[in-house]
Amino acid sequence: MLIFKIFRAEEWATLRAEGQTAGAPVDIADGFVHFSTAEQAAETAAKHFAGEENLYLLAVEADTLGEDLKWEVSRGGALFPHLYRAFALSDVLWAQPLPLVDGAHQFPAGLSQ
Repeated sequence: MLIFKIFRAEEWATLRAEGQTAGAPVDIADGFVHFSTAEQAAETAAKHFAGEENLYLLAVEADTLGEDLKWEVSRGGALFPHLYRAFALSDVLWAQPLPLVDGAHQFPAGLSQ
């Protein structure tokens, strides 16, 4: 199962340059890296990144993260994937821009929204 991380351009650049990261400021504050499922990603973008440009969508295979990935109740009582270790560049299957078009982020075709 793929899970997704939305990063600002500078956060994605840091991960590429350093090979790992504790995440975005919210991740560092919370003590884990926040991810979303395909079904949750659009709402995450709308809630936490409204109107922001220069975002990237990173895909990760959840099964490769082992016991460091915990599924915990969050927004609306839904289970969200949280990573309790550094997020490594080697965890990323693919990354692509998440363009903002007419105020809405455009997710890749085929990603459930």
